[in-house]
Amino acid sequence: MTPALTFRSTRFSMLRALALSLAVLAAPLLSACGYNDFQSKDEATKAAWAEVVNQYQRRADLIPNLVNTVKGYASHEKDTLEAVTRARAAATSIQVTPETLNDPEAFKKFQQAQGELSSALSRLMAVSENYPQLKADQSFRDLQSQLEGTENRITVARQRYIKSVQDYNVLARSFPTNLTAKVMGYQVKPNFTVENEKGISTAPAVKF
Repeated sequence: MTPALTFRSTRFSMLRALALSLAVLAAPLLSACGYNDFQSKDEATKAAWAEVVNQYQRRADLIPNLVNTVKGYASHEKDTLEAVTRARAAATSIQVTPETLNDPEAFKKFQQAQGELSSALSRLMAVSENYPQLKADQSFRDLQSQLEGTENRITVARQRYIKSVQDYNVLARSFPTNLTAKVMGYQVKPNFTVENEKGISTAPAVKF
């Protein structure tokens, strides 16, 4: 081996050893400042939010068939049916991404839209009680069952999101990890307020 190759090989070995040493030293420092915790809690929050959005979308997907089924028996309930359709259109028109968690205003608009859809669905379910033939329709009963299951999953997903955001925000606000949050750009994430939580936790009354 030539002197030049020997030098390069030795230099590479030294640099690799230095990199490994720095990694070993950095690991406890990163852990102490909460960086690893931020990474894991941020991912957990995004996953919980994705499930909330997924369940809301599942509910939205049920609505067209539900409206059409009700219309077949209660076509003169035009205002109620149109209110549900408008509320669904408003809720699904809002673009939701993981970045919504860093935008309190976008988060608020999304939750308001979902709350209005919940209210419209509640009125539709109340109206359906006045139509015995509709209540006896098997398609309607199947849709009711699916809606009830989806509302339950929305509740569970929302509770998991609330818990994950609470854990994340405690980390973001507490010393000394709040310093890490500022340096790394981790922001406090929006959570359900008392007002919008009350609205979206009132699931449409599904009766059989």
